[in-house]
Amino acid sequence: MDPDICDLDTWQSDVETYLSDVTSAPESESGPKSIVSRFERFSEWSRLVHAFGRLKTRARQQKTRKMTDVLVTFQETENFIISLVQHDVYSDEIRCIRSYKPIPRGSPLQSLGPVMDMEGILRVGGRLNRLKLDDFQKNPVIISGSHHIATLLVRHHHQLLSHQGRHLTEGAVRSAGLWITGGKRLVSSVIFSCVTCKKLRGKHAVQQMADLPADRIEPAPPFTNVGVDVFGPWQIVTRRTRGGSASSKRWAVLFTCLVTRAIHIEIVDSLSSSAFINAVRRFTSIRGKVKIFRSDRGTNFLGATDDLQIDTIRVEDDSMKKFLYDSGTKWIFNPPHSSHFGGAWERMIGLVRKILDAMLMEPSNRNITHDILCTLMAEVTTIVNSRPLTPVSSDPDSPFVLTPNTLLTQKHSSDSDSPEFGNIGLKDMLKSEWKRVQGLANQFWKRWKSDYLHLLQPRRKWKQTEPNINEGDIVLLKKDSPRNHWPMAVVLKTFESDDTLVRKIQIKLSRNDKPAVLVRPICQIIPLLSV
Repeated sequence: MDPDICDLDTWQSDVETYLSDVTSAPESESGPKSIVSRFERFSEWSRLVHAFGRLKTRARQQKTRKMTDVLVTFQETENFIISLVQHDVYSDEIRCIRSYKPIPRGSPLQSLGPVMDMEGILRVGGRLNRLKLDDFQKNPVIISGSHHIATLLVRHHHQLLSHQGRHLTEGAVRSAGLWITGGKRLVSSVIFSCVTCKKLRGKHAVQQMADLPADRIEPAPPFTNVGVDVFGPWQIVTRRTRGGSASSKRWAVLFTCLVTRAIHIEIVDSLSSSAFINAVRRFTSIRGKVKIFRSDRGTNFLGATDDLQIDTIRVEDDSMKKFLYDSGTKWIFNPPHSSHFGGAWERMIGLVRKILDAMLMEPSNRNITHDILCTLMAEVTTIVNSRPLTPVSSDPDSPFVLTPNTLLTQKHSSDSDSPEFGNIGLKDMLKSEWKRVQGLANQFWKRWKSDYLHLLQPRRKWKQTEPNINEGDIVLLKKDSPRNHWPMAVVLKTFESDDTLVRKIQIKLSRNDKPAVLVRPICQIIPLLSV
């Protein structure tokens, strides 16, 4: 049985004491609160009308003792429900109109000039009575915007319009002959809470930008804390043949120092764990031991950590903060499908691609070989590492530009001509050269702290704190498919950051008719219903 009308027998006694004539509106000045208060149980206008229609039909059958020709029309039931609510909300105004007294000054209906029609329904009087239109157009029915049936009516017409916007919904309500007080705010509220509208046009969940991790803002030797990613491929010529040339693919592994923002690029011939391990070995042989690796959750990275036997920290583990190592290498994975978590190295990949596109436009670099590609990557590395980390100053007392190469090579771009030291001994020259190199390093870190570090302080976007996603919420998961095909999911678990804000969640959904549990950043979901 319909849960909304299963207790009609309990309603029967209340309504029978109230109804003086089941075929017309009530005659008493205020309806029983027990009847109107039960409207809150209904979530759809049509179900409320059908339930009351059955109730009035049963009451009419009991009065006339006939089982046929006593059905109550939908319009009649609507008018009866509206009249009930009007007598409950506007009892003072109705009493004044029936006794031919003016409407109280504090009444919200004073500007509408309300009148009673033949069926006892309160309508807008207004100044259009001489207009040759139907009564429902020039004298709309007055409904309080704070009452539950106003929400049901707005929701009903919003669904009839296939979930269009506020302007069309307001027009549909007014065209139906309804004047809802505070209607604009109510329509906006209904559309804002509409689950179907959220599916069609809802925004992705966001949260305030998190604080930078310590491995990005604490001074450390170059390439101590590294972000890793793989990009490509490029077609290269492997050998010449009589019929042309044989080609193969090459990829590049980008290592980004999270502190100095310097880069290092290694070429690999396949996207395999073994090729990646060799690239890591070449990198560490040149740049030294790495303390922390950060990367996305690529399959080659997962396989590489298993083969290298490096400690793996998974971001969805609650005990991530407990993994503190005094030494050794950590590999920290970002959540799946969250490229913005690795913006420090994703930005470098975009910059490298722009430089490579400019280089590969030259005719001499179109049919490239492995050797040429390695040379191009070395040149790209030099160009990127020569970029200014801070805005170029126009102060003549600060002519040097802070770049990653300042620390990597211990040289400035103006150091092509060696300074003359005069007539000094080898011991003094070695001592002076050591001081010069140390001075360049000190100058880099001094300017890194004074000119660069403060640039990381402001939040460029996601500046405000948003309500957290909670366990049990219903969400829509973003997929690479049309929005109508995105699956719904329930939040099983939330992962709070150090600031108690949730940016990663664990969800459960149906995939190929089987339950699946995934970890996703909140930017990949659209909240639908909150617990």
